[in-house]
Amino acid sequence: MVTGWKKVGEELKKAFSTGVSFMMPSVVVGGIFLAIALASGTATDEGMVVTNPFLQNLNTIGSAGFAMMIPILAGYIAYSIAGKPGLIPGMIAGFIANNPVGLDGVKTGFLGAMILGIVAGYIAKYVKTWKVPNTIKTIMPILIIPIITTFITCMGYIYFLANPLAGLVDGVFTLFASLQGGSAIILGLVIGAFTAIDMGGPINKTVTAFTLALMAEGIFEPNGAHRIAVAIPPLGMALSTFISRRKYTEEERGLGVSAGFMGLIGITEGAIPFAVKDMKRVIPAIMIGSAVGGGLGMLHNVGTFVPHGGLIVIGAVEGKLWYFLAMLIGTVVTAAILHFLKPDVVVKPTIDKKDVTETV
Repeated sequence: MVTGWKKVGEELKKAFSTGVSFMMPSVVVGGIFLAIALASGTATDEGMVVTNPFLQNLNTIGSAGFAMMIPILAGYIAYSIAGKPGLIPGMIAGFIANNPVGLDGVKTGFLGAMILGIVAGYIAKYVKTWKVPNTIKTIMPILIIPIITTFITCMGYIYFLANPLAGLVDGVFTLFASLQGGSAIILGLVIGAFTAIDMGGPINKTVTAFTLALMAEGIFEPNGAHRIAVAIPPLGMALSTFISRRKYTEEERGLGVSAGFMGLIGITEGAIPFAVKDMKRVIPAIMIGSAVGGGLGMLHNVGTFVPHGGLIVIGAVEGKLWYFLAMLIGTVVTAAILHFLKPDVVVKPTIDKKDVTETV
């Protein structure tokens, strides 16, 4: 039994790694185009607004890259488990997880997509074992398996998984509302930690809804804590790849540059590829770093007047010095935690064929 679970664990680890590898180009391309477009935008009550037509087109391209990121992740998780028959069901399920479904408009983001990628992969893998007549065997991989897998995975999500997740999100919002009148630093810590926990997913969006509701009442400090916290996960990962280079592959170090750009413009999703590959270390690190940043922001009454984050909106911030310092300190905390938690990457030695003596 232990051996069986170990095999499943290794299979899932490989699946997550495969999903991240194929998702990375979409993250990098989308992030770079968005960074270029938003860097020239204007901070308004609706967030960063891009008015230049050419830069609006770049923004469209970047948004497309981000829209494809989550479906690609889920698709290639399923692909790693089941091969080609799992690819499209995983992508479709990932797309559904990243978009509102049902009467309540539930959206579960990358966490839901990861779960559905696994479910789609194992369903497709199971259907592949079915004994079928030779007449339909040739259409199994391209028709029968994808249709059955997509139907079971997506309908199961819509009818059984989406609503419980919606209840979780409602519970988080209720928690925030109850903390509103409490200690400012505790509220900042909670806002920061929950901002980072799913990196742009439903919990993060719940925090956003909470801070926007308070902005409508003229209370801007919780939004300040939130906008500090959204930048810390990608900035913390970028700094970590720079100062702890032995703990990352060359590919991950390159992705750290993209994450840094995304952090500067307040795009938390830049940390997702790192979290998927090492959730048990990365998620606690970014949650603690963002909690520290959010707590410092609330403690020093930092207020942000626009619904966007990162250094790009510092012109629309009250308490600019502590906005910057809280973000910097949270970033350093995240990188420091990862420096001590993450192991060095083990480089497998390569054997030079010239040094190998063939024996007969």
